[in-house]
Amino acid sequence: MSDPHSLTENGKTHTLGALPKAAFATMTGLDIFERMMAGDLPAPPIMVHSNIRMKEFSEGRAVFTGQPAREFLNPLGTVHGGWISTLIDTALSCAVHTTLQPGEFYTTTSLNVNMVRPLLETSGEVVCEGRIVHRGSRLATSEGDLRDANGKLIAHGTVSCMILKPS
Repeated sequence: MSDPHSLTENGKTHTLGALPKAAFATMTGLDIFERMMAGDLPAPPIMVHSNIRMKEFSEGRAVFTGQPAREFLNPLGTVHGGWISTLIDTALSCAVHTTLQPGEFYTTTSLNVNMVRPLLETSGEVVCEGRIVHRGSRLATSEGDLRDANGKLIAHGTVSCMILKPS
């Protein structure tokens, strides 16, 4: 039986859970993702149930992959827009996260997703890239797109995030 508090991929085991508050206080957002990718900090548990995986990060950019599955189908047999929106929210919000300074955190305030073609269970792995458009002291916006294994656009969107500092 697999451990519900960890995920093993490519020979590396990642603990799953919320980040320790000390990480936000002492590390930049990009440092946090680098440590998550290395397995030194916990990865979000939502990754397991949603088939979403971290791929790469740089300042103002986040890339995630997703594997459509039968569990995500709507009544018409296409992948539910909620799964697509979750993947887009994840990549675009994490692009904002990569810009955080120690002591900062964020919360999504708006998400806009435009789906331009159906996604099927058989479409294979999809890639979602989020990129910062604006990073102010209190508000950040990012944009990005979701593409299928052939590079065809499935959806695109924008996210706005409020930047917060602990009081």
